[in-house]
Amino acid sequence: VNYADGLRYNLSEGWYEFRCDCPIKWKSSPSAQSEVEVPLQELLSKLVRSGQPCSCGRVVRSYLLHPQGGDLGSLLDEDEKIAGFLDEFVCAVSTLYARMVSGDKGLDLLQEMTEEKHVYKNGLATSCIVLMDGVASTKQNDLQPLRYRLCPIPSSSNLMGSINNRKVNESDIRSIVFSEVSSAHVIDLHTHLLPPSHGALCLWGIDELLTYHYLVAEYFMTAPADVTPQGFYAMSKKDQADLIWDALFVKRSPISEATRGVITTLVGLGLDSHVKNCDLQVIREFYDSFRNDGLSGAERFCELVYQVSGVRYAVMTNIPFDSNESRHWRPEKKEYPDTFKSALRVDPLLAGDKETIETALKSAGYGTTLADARQYLHDWCDTMKPEYMMASTPHDFSLSPLEGRGTLAGVKKSGIDEKAMQSPFAFTDLTGNKDCEGCEETDDMPSVINESSNFLTQVLMPVCEERDLPLALKIGAHRGVNPELRTAGDGIVAFADTESLSRLCARFPKVRFLATFLSRVNQHEACVLANKWRNLHLYGCWWYCNNPSIIHEITSMRVEMLGTAFTSQHSDARVMDQLIYKWSHSRAVIADVLAKEYEKVLNSGWSFTRAEIRRDVRRLLGGSYEEFMKKSLT
Repeated sequence: VNYADGLRYNLSEGWYEFRCDCPIKWKSSPSAQSEVEVPLQELLSKLVRSGQPCSCGRVVRSYLLHPQGGDLGSLLDEDEKIAGFLDEFVCAVSTLYARMVSGDKGLDLLQEMTEEKHVYKNGLATSCIVLMDGVASTKQNDLQPLRYRLCPIPSSSNLMGSINNRKVNESDIRSIVFSEVSSAHVIDLHTHLLPPSHGALCLWGIDELLTYHYLVAEYFMTAPADVTPQGFYAMSKKDQADLIWDALFVKRSPISEATRGVITTLVGLGLDSHVKNCDLQVIREFYDSFRNDGLSGAERFCELVYQVSGVRYAVMTNIPFDSNESRHWRPEKKEYPDTFKSALRVDPLLAGDKETIETALKSAGYGTTLADARQYLHDWCDTMKPEYMMASTPHDFSLSPLEGRGTLAGVKKSGIDEKAMQSPFAFTDLTGNKDCEGCEETDDMPSVINESSNFLTQVLMPVCEERDLPLALKIGAHRGVNPELRTAGDGIVAFADTESLSRLCARFPKVRFLATFLSRVNQHEACVLANKWRNLHLYGCWWYCNNPSIIHEITSMRVEMLGTAFTSQHSDARVMDQLIYKWSHSRAVIADVLAKEYEKVLNSGWSFTRAEIRRDVRRLLGGSYEEFMKKSLT
């Protein structure tokens, strides 16, 4: 092809003609001890066949600074701020250059810009930083939050390798994985969030962040002896938040995962200067700018959080037995955006708690037969349109083995665990009217499973089969360890009996089960079970496993044992703002794990296209869940 100025190129043969032939200092390999001077055109020719934007950056920078090239070196001497702008410019040029040498047409790129497609929201005025592919090499680790950002490489680009089978170099793999993980829209398949239309049940804001139960428990570890839980909870939410801010952020360094999460959240909202100044008042004013606008302000803030966190949709936890929540569903269902999806909490049915179930049926105007119970559940499914049924179980829940029905040898426990039934908040109080704080305490009550119960075998499981709805189980919680701390006093971690889950999968092969375990020591067994049962899908790192070190361990193990047939994370968020930190922290760990796993496979002799990496990442961040949900076994 001939340009108007006489220069020629031939991409199929891999050559260009250049006016600039400036030499570039270059290491022949990552292990090379010294640099050698290589002609610019020789280096760029190597990028035609395999170069991703991260490969181009150093060459582009060298050219832009070289006196015979861009000659921008003198600008760096004039103003040190230029260095930051130069970094952004280099990233933008590298991305555009890599796309064009891969075969993407320059006119197509211009069309994307002028028509404001893909990342070009501001057309030709789009900032160079938007074109950065991933994050800087110094940030490609799990030490820094990996924030959501759009990827400047569309799926139609030749860089993806879908058409030309363009493979990824080993030296590029980490950069590409971090880029793909940071740009993936995630599905948060389990949260305790509720939409702004649900009023006070929708928790958001700095005071909710600071009084999250993790932080309350952390505060009481070192609180003065004269500050009692009773006195603390008698305070207003604002005063509680002030106390925790002073104790955990001013008088101590916020190095725990819970306190660090607050920092990551506030910085993600653009409040970094106020965080550095420890200016809680100005931070509150930021939130007030939304809260003062009532419902519309809450909706705007919700949209902002989803945008910053990169969440496509979040699955709620909906409890029809709770009068404070059920009024938002009946007699008239309140509308909410499709970024929220429902899940129907069914703990009493799983446990076969006859008294609780009959109370619920009577108070709703139903009879008390099994047929009435099925109809009650069907009606709530019609109202909520849930993604799945769900329940939380304590660590010592058990099923009685049934002859010829998935029986496992050596299992002695059976029936209902009476001690677990007596735990504080074991089941929702169906008849009492509770305020919002009381609802929070019953939101995560544990249940026990009674396999011999008619409510399980003739109500819950048949409805799951008829409606082709999965049952999600969160296994291993123990509530009320220290009742004085309320929800902050929950959560002793103990080894759970995974064989009960195996028997459920065996006995009800047409029902799909989603499962996550609280105890770290259950994770390996859970992977083995998921490998054996096609109707079982593991998801997330729940509660006290939702810490970077443990996320790293669990994700590595799951990839090694399950490939991409699991969902790597869910936030379990109770406060809207938490989506920001829980996902940016998790993205960094997941990317670090995946980069190492891909490097291992490359060293074994396999190769990947970028499209394949993108496919895998999207599976782990929600795609596998959606595939599992579509896999009907009925």
